[in-house]
Amino acid sequence: MPETIAQDICEHPAGDVLSRPMWRRRILIVDDDHAQVLNVQRGLAHLGYQFSEARDGNQALTAVREQHPDLILMDVEMPGLSGVEVCRIIKANQGQPGFGFIPVILMTARQRTAKIQGLELGADDFLIKPFDMLELAARAKSMLRLKALQDALLEKNHQLDRANKELDKKRQELLALSRTDPLTGLFNRRYFEERLSSEFARSTRYRTPISCMMTDIDYFKRLNDEYGHPFGDRVLREVAAVARESLRDVDLIARYGGEEFIALLPETGPQQALLVSERVRDGIASLRFAHARPNGAKAVVGCTVSVGVATYPGAKLDSAEALLRAADDCLYQAKAAGKNSVRQHHG
Repeated sequence: MPETIAQDICEHPAGDVLSRPMWRRRILIVDDDHAQVLNVQRGLAHLGYQFSEARDGNQALTAVREQHPDLILMDVEMPGLSGVEVCRIIKANQGQPGFGFIPVILMTARQRTAKIQGLELGADDFLIKPFDMLELAARAKSMLRLKALQDALLEKNHQLDRANKELDKKRQELLALSRTDPLTGLFNRRYFEERLSSEFARSTRYRTPISCMMTDIDYFKRLNDEYGHPFGDRVLREVAAVARESLRDVDLIARYGGEEFIALLPETGPQQALLVSERVRDGIASLRFAHARPNGAKAVVGCTVSVGVATYPGAKLDSAEALLRAADDCLYQAKAAGKNSVRQHHG
């Protein structure tokens, strides 16, 4: 464990059992000999621990799930599951709910072989019967300290995981804000320009068509001047919504300027692009906005857009910038032709 982490855990022991009152330190004693259980309890009673008892391996596993002890003192030889087998199950499942890290001290009247086997299976300590109660108390304190450090480390990891998830969430929110126009909810010009080159490169690599559609609201300055900027903002939001609903999920639409919108239509040839552009123009032309004048008179206001569209591959459209210029030129042609119309690049 790195020194700084160990120091932090020792100084700030989150969930530290040693910081809890004595009666909250839970020790499970597993032994089929009740006299031995009472002997252990007497030996540790002055430390104020809370004790529970299990007579065999199955009872021990149930107690682990239900009582969540801080330490297990367990005899090796018991009817049914032996202490070594129970230790193996606990250690194998310590990552599962109901188990977790629990230090285990195995107790046996046998000699070295059982000790080596128990330690190999994950026992944290081993005592040979009969043992000195002072030694048992010292080892119990040591194991409880180990439990405290493990719990603190686990809590620190959980806190770090939560902090990382929250940080990632905030990062995603900031990323979305950096890409989004706050008024319309569409992507902004910066993000569109970031995507333009990559989408164009993909089309050239796979030899699939891509179309660019540029849309500008007709007489928008007049609408702002006559009805006010809040009304103009409302028009921008509604126009953006109609344009977005007229496109596919794979299409990329952004607010490009004050009243100008732009869209990339991947795998869309000239005929499809023209149909989409007309659908956008027609949908916006059908919009109606109720407006109350300062004198109380009510008005119903409509708006229209001009649209320019260009498709790659096409004559002299050998770059993303050329595709963009072609759509912009067609937009100005639509404006010059009387507005509320679509003009398409033909090379």
